[in-house]
Amino acid sequence: MAKDRSSVGIVQTTPAFGDLEAGLGIVEERVRDAAAAGCELVTMGETFLPGYPVWLDTSPAAALWDHPPVKEAFARMRRNAVVVGSASTERLGSLARETRTTLVVGVQERVRSGPGAHTLYNTLLTFTPDGRLANHHRKLVPTYTERLVWGPGDGDGLRAVEHEGVRVSSLVCWEHWMPLARQALHEAGEDVHVAVWPTVHERHQIASRHYAFEGRCFVLAAGQLGRVRDLPEGLRPDRPGGDFVLCGGSAIYAPDGQPVVEPVFEQDTTVMAELDLTRVDAEAMTLDVAGHYHRPDVFRFAVERTRREPE
Repeated sequence: MAKDRSSVGIVQTTPAFGDLEAGLGIVEERVRDAAAAGCELVTMGETFLPGYPVWLDTSPAAALWDHPPVKEAFARMRRNAVVVGSASTERLGSLARETRTTLVVGVQERVRSGPGAHTLYNTLLTFTPDGRLANHHRKLVPTYTERLVWGPGDGDGLRAVEHEGVRVSSLVCWEHWMPLARQALHEAGEDVHVAVWPTVHERHQIASRHYAFEGRCFVLAAGQLGRVRDLPEGLRPDRPGGDFVLCGGSAIYAPDGQPVVEPVFEQDTTVMAELDLTRVDAEAMTLDVAGHYHRPDVFRFAVERTRREPE
């Protein structure tokens, strides 16, 4: 029988932008603290390792051809990207096992060698409390300026991960406005959904609340912090260094779309809550888009879950 309750946490802090080793240290410290406080599932913002490239949107020079600061920033991103199956993911798996947590971590991923070895992906890795990498999802479509630095993902990671009867799913940022990506996970029978964003501003809150209402699941909307001074030199806007460019906004929503924890802005904290999972069952009475509110005789839906690498 599924659990009735589960404690969860969103680590909202400043990544070690462009520094994978330091970022792993932050993840290890904060996940251990969250687990000590009782969290059984822990997550953090989009591409937390080694930090979201917010300079794509804050610098007018981001798309300039052959611009040295941009090339340097991308080179640093690539050098500090995560290779799945490397020592970095082994550390994350060991952390999940040590703390007995389900750990959902956003990373910039690169392929070790062969086809696609120069391509970066916006990736979510889900580790179960036994340390296993249970899901590896690459963002389907990088959004707007993100296409300068990330390649398109595939459907292999559109699945839920189950541990002790609790099913956990996840999507990245604007994937929450892709109706068929949402439906794929609703049909996976999710109880808790992790929605990672660079920062969870108003439109992202709306998308997260809508996902909770539509999917009849809890949603952890995870953001991170970042200031002007954290951006690469040569790509900083003309604003004071301490001004926020990533404001957090992490929040937790219930299966009826109502907040369990209201959005928290501009605070370095871990947003925590104990979830009453029986609410998933209760709210399914009125809406179940993968069940009694679905018409498979009218609509045909299929997902291609093949891992694709560039040729």
